[in-house]
Amino acid sequence: MPLAPEKKTEIIKDFARDGKDTGSPEVQIAILTARIAQVATHMRANKQDAHNRRGLVQMVSRRNRLLRYLRNTDVDAYKATIQKLGLRK
Repeated sequence: MPLAPEKKTEIIKDFARDGKDTGSPEVQIAILTARIAQVATHMRANKQDAHNRRGLVQMVSRRNRLLRYLRNTDVDAYKATIQKLGLRK
């Protein structure tokens, strides 16, 4: 269940540091958050889907690692990203 290309482009545009930025932690966190929301809605309808549950746990763990990295390197960007995405931290 990948993100739609136009949705992904919109997320990259919103969180990119400059015009060519696609891999900064902020962008990666935003894309993971969108995918997590998408898989979470799938999991509500398909409670027995163990394969996607494992993928969801992996995505949440990856996002937490990226958030921890961003917090340790750039606190202001971390706070802005958390607030913009509406995450509880």
